[in-house]
Amino acid sequence: MEKSWKHRAGQAALSLAIAGLMTLLSGLGVMASLDLAVSDALYQSRRATDGEIVLVGIDQRALEEIGPYGQWGREIFAYAIDALNASEDCRPAVIGLDVLFTGALDPQGDALLAEAVGRYSNVITASAAQFGDALGTDSAGREMVDSFAVTEWYQPYEALRAVTSQGHINAMGDADGILRHQLLYIQLPDGSRTPSLSLLAAEKYRQYHNQPSPKLPPVSSRGFWYLPFCGQPGDFDESISIADLISGTIPADYFAGKIVLIGPYTPGLQDRYLTAADHARQMYGVEYQANAIQALLWEEYKLEAPEGLQELLLFIILLLAILGFWKRSVRFTTALWALVSGGWLAFCKIAYHFGSIFHPLWVPVGVSLLYVGCLAFNYLTAAVERRRVTSTFQRYVAPEIVRELLKDDSALELGGKLVDIAVLFVDVRGFTPMSELLTPVQVVEILNRYLSLISSCIMKNGGTLDKFVGDAAMAIWGAPLPQEDYIMHAVQAAMDMVSGSAALSQELREKYGRTVSFGIGVHVGEAVVGNIGSPQRMDYTAIGDTVNTAARLEANAPGGTVYISRAVADALQGRIKTTSLGDSVKLKGKKEGFEVLTLDEIL
Repeated sequence: MEKSWKHRAGQAALSLAIAGLMTLLSGLGVMASLDLAVSDALYQSRRATDGEIVLVGIDQRALEEIGPYGQWGREIFAYAIDALNASEDCRPAVIGLDVLFTGALDPQGDALLAEAVGRYSNVITASAAQFGDALGTDSAGREMVDSFAVTEWYQPYEALRAVTSQGHINAMGDADGILRHQLLYIQLPDGSRTPSLSLLAAEKYRQYHNQPSPKLPPVSSRGFWYLPFCGQPGDFDESISIADLISGTIPADYFAGKIVLIGPYTPGLQDRYLTAADHARQMYGVEYQANAIQALLWEEYKLEAPEGLQELLLFIILLLAILGFWKRSVRFTTALWALVSGGWLAFCKIAYHFGSIFHPLWVPVGVSLLYVGCLAFNYLTAAVERRRVTSTFQRYVAPEIVRELLKDDSALELGGKLVDIAVLFVDVRGFTPMSELLTPVQVVEILNRYLSLISSCIMKNGGTLDKFVGDAAMAIWGAPLPQEDYIMHAVQAAMDMVSGSAALSQELREKYGRTVSFGIGVHVGEAVVGNIGSPQRMDYTAIGDTVNTAARLEANAPGGTVYISRAVADALQGRIKTTSLGDSVKLKGKKEGFEVLTLDEIL
């Protein structure tokens, strides 16, 4: 009772340690990059929008028609804004300029843009911050280094700033460089806050349509919110160029009541990012803003579950998984692994639908590692147990070896002699799959029956049972004592095993619904026979090519079949009936042309 209690306590302690270690590694971000990639694939999905956001691109066609972007005057944007607001009855709800107009450029162009913007109340312009380390104070007034401080602030030139509202256009990727979040506000050193351009656009759109401002998304301590992309790169693109606005190609009423975003839309302007929506194709900054605006208008926000809660869930699931995998059958552990891993992914998908984000990879990876580890442990435990049972049988077999050792003390010394022997290998086919479905008591009972049958057939025909290896056995004839007709004795033992297993197999089928059979190989030739090993641990056995060949024959023999070599067939010519398989059976380590035969009958 005390031993059993200690064993269970040790198992519990080991389980807690393994689950705790794997939880710690997950929390430290060991598989963070892969987990983020899986999160993007699982959570991000394309959705049809209501068409209220229109992109106007500073695209390649505009560069070809107007000229290189670096030579543009700001009057180009003034013309575009005037064109969008040409009719008082069908103006856009919001015009967002996803372009930085910092500093004075050209007095005439600067004045034209400021005047055009000032004539309307639906234009918002862009600002941007640069972040870095700066010395600050914490809530208790102690000095600290703020690694997320605004070190530079870029905003429109003074005349433009005076007639517009500004929203920041910072796009900041996660640790792997992928855009998954947006910064809702930027806290400036003077204490003021600047909202994102997308939030400002969503609020102005709602005001234009006499609707309440959108509910704000939940943000992290630094002000980031998770962005559920509704479109991939190109999904918002209607191929409208800023050149179309200036030339009047697109009717002004097409933009009535909508959100119009004007921004770079060509690779040469270097405003592209990899996003959670697509890791292979880059998304233009103006598309990123459009996705954020749409998410704010829909108000379908997602909140990342607290890391502590996720780590606790992982620990509990891993602990239960260990207990479920421990010393169970392969079928059960595989089913449990699939259920837990698949169930967690389904849970994550459902939780995301209701607004919560969980790490999708933590549980499947943790459970998979435990599954493989417990499977290996269970296999090794079963192998050790089979060896223990086999070792117990070895105490009672091969009495000829015991008698030989008792005759002469020198026989206890290492060494051997070259003799002609017949070697038989036999293995129980189908035993391992059947053993996984039975209790240990049933497995041992069946193994005992088969090993007893094997040993009795060998002993009855004067053979020496060399060893049991799990559910396989090796026997030799012609050693340690010389024998007459030893080759016939070997094949007779093989046929006795085949016939004897038929009755036992039928009994198993009736009792357990499963059956097994023998695969047997017999070869004859020279081998070194004697004590092999070390002075501390030696075995009386046979080694050499003859032994290896017999083992290869058995390994290839189907259940209920005896494979023999041509050497055996020639030695017993006229006394046995065989069927030649030629060299169709390829034996490992044997050259082409080695003939294999089936032993059909003893005449």
